[in-house]
Amino acid sequence: MVSHLKRPVRLSARDREELTRWTTTGVHPASSIMRARVLLALDTSAGEPDPKEVVAARLGVSGETLRLVARRFAETGGDVLATISRKKRCLPPVPSPVTGEVEARLIALACPAPPEGYARWSLRLLEEHVQLTEDIPNLDHSTIGRVLKNGTASSSEEAWNIPPRANAEFAARMEDVLAVYARPHDPARPVVCMDEKPFQLLGRVRDPLPARPGRDACEDSEYARCGTCSIFVWAEPLRGWRRVHALARRTKIDWAGQVKHLLTVDHPDAETVVLVMDNLNTHGIASLYEAFTPDEAFALAQRLEIHHTPKHGSWLNIAEIELSALSRQCLDRRISDLDTLNAELAAWQHATNANQRGVDWQVTTDDARVKLRHLYPKG
Repeated sequence: MVSHLKRPVRLSARDREELTRWTTTGVHPASSIMRARVLLALDTSAGEPDPKEVVAARLGVSGETLRLVARRFAETGGDVLATISRKKRCLPPVPSPVTGEVEARLIALACPAPPEGYARWSLRLLEEHVQLTEDIPNLDHSTIGRVLKNGTASSSEEAWNIPPRANAEFAARMEDVLAVYARPHDPARPVVCMDEKPFQLLGRVRDPLPARPGRDACEDSEYARCGTCSIFVWAEPLRGWRRVHALARRTKIDWAGQVKHLLTVDHPDAETVVLVMDNLNTHGIASLYEAFTPDEAFALAQRLEIHHTPKHGSWLNIAEIELSALSRQCLDRRISDLDTLNAELAAWQHATNANQRGVDWQVTTDDARVKLRHLYPKG
């Protein structure tokens, strides 16, 4: 019988109204709803409740659950909301073994060169060395990874173009290119950026399996090498125009032929084409004289105003942005022959030009002198 409970439950009319509302309206945790129903069933304010066995069977709970809910009701001083709500855990905080000093020592361990026989530090290798270090607590590799991710050290090595510091040559060429980008659009003197990249032609050894319901498309990892080529990109950022074409080689003759196409086909009415590009050995007026007669080479050269980006300054070439978009959107797949590649390049070029997607260049000379002041000689 419920009367055998050591802690009987007695609810006020307001408590019963609150518990009834809790069990019939809103979205509440199932455990809270169960406790509310137990309190309503154990309430002695309206008379003697049913026996414990009957209440437990009706609610689908055990007799122990009835006893625990009644005890909690008594411990909370008859607070029904505190009784049915989830009990808050009051566990003392566990101090982390990774203090600021430990983090600093761990980063200092990961920064120098790895032991002989290893190309770089791995998390497992760092874990082994931490166990041999007395001033660093034993940390597992996952904890070490979180520390290094939040700190300044890295267990991997990445390739970067690092410009020299206090380099007058870099600063001069950078400001020259930035001044070109600050010019307004002039159809008589369009600003065109040029770049090129090698591309590996790859063929399939086995036909891929197409996608079907419940299955992704499958492509065999084995491939056939079909040679290499070079992709030339010419972009006029203020006009939202670009031309891409692949050639089997990237010699001086090939570059000169692309320049002639730029001047006679792409911009036949331009007085001068302002050309921004890197300082590759084929990118110069001499290549025109290698490919054409002196008269033709001179005539083409007179219509060019060339500006070279500095070494380690490829970010200054807007054509690099176009190459990045082209690589992601068009070249991230296997293409086996030059004709197919040029057909795909032409389709990407047409679709992108139709959108007239330009480049909103933001960096100015004033910005560079402040944010990149380490590149300037201290005078």
